[in-house]
Parts: sequence; C-alpha cells; structure tokens
Amino acid sequence: MERKLAILGSTGSIGQQSLDVIDRNPGKFRVQILTAESNSMLLVRQALHYKPEAVVIVKENLLDEVTSLLKGTGIRIYGGHKALSEALRDFQPGIVLNALVGFAGLLPTLTGIECGMDICLANKESLVVAGELITGMKEKFGSSIIPVDSEHSAIFQCLQGEQKSSVKRLYLTASGGPFRGRSADYLEHVTREEALAHPTWQMGPKITVDSATLMNKGLEIIEARWLFGVEPENIRVVIHPESVVHSMVQFVDGSVKAQLSPPDMRLAIHYALNYPERTASGIPEVSFEKPLTLTFEPPDTKKFRNLALAVEALERGGNAPCVLNAANEIAVKAFLDGKIGFLDIGRTVETCLNRTDYIRKPDIEDLISTDKLARVRAGEVIDAFIYR
Repeated sequence: MERKLAILGSTGSIGQQSLDVIDRNPGKFRVQILTAESNSMLLVRQALHYKPEAVVIVKENLLDEVTSLLKGTGIRIYGGHKALSEALRDFQPGIVLNALVGFAGLLPTLTGIECGMDICLANKESLVVAGELITGMKEKFGSSIIPVDSEHSAIFQCLQGEQKSSVKRLYLTASGGPFRGRSADYLEHVTREEALAHPTWQMGPKITVDSATLMNKGLEIIEARWLFGVEPENIRVVIHPESVVHSMVQFVDGSVKAQLSPPDMRLAIHYALNYPERTASGIPEVSFEKPLTLTFEPPDTKKFRNLALAVEALERGGNAPCVLNAANEIAVKAFLDGKIGFLDIGRTVETCLNRTDYIRKPDIEDLISTDKLARVRAGEVIDAFIYR
C-alpha cells in the first residue's frame, strides 16, 4: 500500500532529492502535498508531474500565478505560511518530510505531531528552537520523528538495538567546510562565492554558509540533545574532511559504532522514508576496493566562534537557542546579500544573545515573540556593521 506523503519545501535541495528517492521507490509512496516558499514555476512543474492533492505557495503574491497554471488539474491550492499547517490538517498525510529552512519549519512540525503523523525531519531548527516542547508533545500525541540530517540519521542508525543507558558519548562529524585550517585574518575577507564552495556536500545557500561557519554543527548539537536525550556535555564535534563517517556513538564499554556512506543526502532520506525497513536505494556505495583514508581532528572554536555560541545557548537553555537561530538566519542572509563580512555573522549572533531578554520556560507564544525580537535586534546590529 502506498503511504501518503507531504514534502514541505519540495523545491529546495532536500525536497528535490526527496522526490528523486520517491522516484527510486515506485509504488511505495503517494505524494499528497508539495510546498514552496517562492519558486512557483518549479512547484507547478512538480505538481503537474506528481499530481498531488494539494500544493502550498508561501509567498501569497504568487498565489494567483500558481492557481492559473494549475487550473483544471483538480489540485487544491493554498497560499501563505499558515497554509502549511492548514493543508496538513485537511489532508492528514501519514508522513511529513519537513525540508523547510529555518524557523518557518517549526509550526508545521508541531502541527504534524499534534495530528499523530510520522515526521521525517530535515528542519533542524524545529528542535533547536523548541526541543523541549516538541519532546513533550511527541510523547503526548504518539508521533515519531525520524531524522533526515545525515549526522543524526547516522546516530539514529547506530543506536538501533542499543539501550540508552549504554551510550556514553555522541560524535557529530563535520567536514570543516571550505575554510578548514584558514587563519582568522583570511576569514575576515571571505567572499560569498568562497563560502558557498563547499568541498563535499551540495546544499542550499543558507545551510552551506552555516557549514562554513560551523554554526550548522552547533545547531546539530542542540538537535541531537533533544532527539536522543543525551546531555550536552556528552555530545562532541569532530572534523572529518572526507565526509564518509557521518557520525559515531561511543558506548560505556569503550566500543564505537560509526555509520559510513558517500556524502549523498539521498541515503539519509531513503532510510528515513523506509524506516524501519532497509531496502535497496540504487545510490552509490562506499568502496573498500581501493585505499581509503579517514582523518579526524578537533574543531577550532576560537576561529569558528559560532560553534561555541551554539553550545553556550544550549547550556543556557530556555529561549536562548531561539535567539541564536533567529539572529543567525538574519546574519547569514545579510552576508549572502553582501551587507556584512563572514565573521560578522558570529558577532551578530553573540550580540543578540547578550541583548535579548531570557525566558527560562518559554511556551510557543514566547518562542514566536522571541524569534521576532531577535530578528529586529539582529537587523539593528547589522545596520551598525554597515555604517561603521
């Protein structure tokens, strides 16, 4: 029987790779909902090909265009950010693959959990911002979360059949990005093009910049804390430039499990969609027929300050991770727009963390207001950088 599936963010990098995985699994999945923020033309092409029951275009000024192009197809068309949750409630897909980028993914994640859906989560910001809230809701509504990030998928796989009490430490691997080994002086003058030239992974621009600053790894530490219930001091990052070992689990007896595969997000997507089964993916495998070198080294948190800031936000708890995420989203966009320098991203985040009121036990309304306030504060900090 085909499982009905919603892909939130179907026109992005993860969304397009998810559709490729679905094409490789004929007869297993029925695409029920597709969504895009602003790439209306690609959304329409996907809709005409996959014939979902509904599409959502978040930018409402594009709603008339999408409606006109899909006229006569019988596809229900929604517009606006709130429509992401509305479509999920209306159609009740069994699986929600949340590939949205940033804070925008939080409310659809909460909606899917409230409706008891299985969440294949590529939107790490959901757990970064509201990890404690989501953990409680998941238990209340009986929803499951299967990670799609390659690192968390690796840990999830390594933990199969293991008792939680036997876990000593989690190791999240990081490629080191394009600036591994570079001096602080070099990082002051990094260009947009250099930051987007990732050595191993093909990702969207925001995540690629996060990888270059190591913020992506900081966000993953926060995500791992809530996904796996491991205390922050037992989650470590290790630089692994080959990107073959996607993460590791160390157990109390001293043994270590690692998950190895080529740097291809489709493998993690395939595993999440087919879980708990393992099925043939048709995706290239790691070859041991020729020499394979695997290297590991500690991260430099002095030069790559964002990783340390994320750990500090996690340790502080409350709404601090929400501030971290919001300020980072605004700062990364400013960098991509050529308004600030590469290291100004971390400076913006740190300033916002120090200037935003702390809430120890935030509810969803607190998180929404914190996100808005942190974005305003980040904009003010960026303006100061521009006119310095």
